[in-house]
Amino acid sequence: MASAHLNPRLTGVGLRLQHLAEVVADRPAVSWFEIHPENFLANPHAAELLDEVARHYPISVHTVGVSVGSATGVDRTHLKRVRSLVERINPFLVSGHLAWSTHEGAYLNDLLPLPYNEESRDLVAAHLDEVQDALGRQFLIENPSSYVGFTNSTMTEAVFLGELVARTGCGLLCDVSNIYLSGHNMGFDPERYIADLPIDAIAELHLGGFTPEEDDSNRGATLLIDTHDTAVSEAAWALYAHAVRRFGLIPTLIERDSDIPALSLLIAEAKRADTIASAIVSEETCHAAAG
Repeated sequence: MASAHLNPRLTGVGLRLQHLAEVVADRPAVSWFEIHPENFLANPHAAELLDEVARHYPISVHTVGVSVGSATGVDRTHLKRVRSLVERINPFLVSGHLAWSTHEGAYLNDLLPLPYNEESRDLVAAHLDEVQDALGRQFLIENPSSYVGFTNSTMTEAVFLGELVARTGCGLLCDVSNIYLSGHNMGFDPERYIADLPIDAIAELHLGGFTPEEDDSNRGATLLIDTHDTAVSEAAWALYAHAVRRFGLIPTLIERDSDIPALSLLIAEAKRADTIASAIVSEETCHAAAG
């Protein structure tokens, strides 16, 4: 199945099961959709509707079950299922998380962190090679939302991601909201983080909501939790503008995974991203012409 033409100037929306029938029936004005394959692999009716969506929209596949950080290795059975779906709908991007979520055959309902050192780098790189070989295409790795660090880390997250790109040829999915959230929680400069990422590896941007909670371990402090249940924050919008200035026009996604609103509200956020990106491109074009 051939995907429709992608316009990277336009922003996509995460397609959740609540909106699937509406998209098939109404074909809303959305540039592209991103799906979690795990929502469709054991749901034949949803998979049939997805086939119809893929006839009319470009699709990006974002996995949550391909655990490239797991010490026990990638679940090859699950990877085969993902490959079958990828071959059927021909997405323009396939991505997953820099995290681990499986242990000895058990799936954990979370995306868990790993230390950033040479041992972890070699493990994740080997798993990325396996995933990309199995899929027959490039796989993008998304930067995680962070709440704790490891004393045995020997490099920053951005450097770690850059080394994975250099070793495996993978791409990067830059979650701008995660960078803002992690910078707040871990005390680093989000703009410095963006500056340290390899520009040529960035193939997709994400924007999602987070929720502030009191930090029980540090009275008076606030943690930002990656809940994906609210609108994109003003701080994340500002960092998105900074990311566009560094990376240029990159396919951008509005994510929402719980407390999901009407599709029209997500489309409105996508249009806001388009407006921000277009204004930056126009501004830089004017500066270039003047210079």
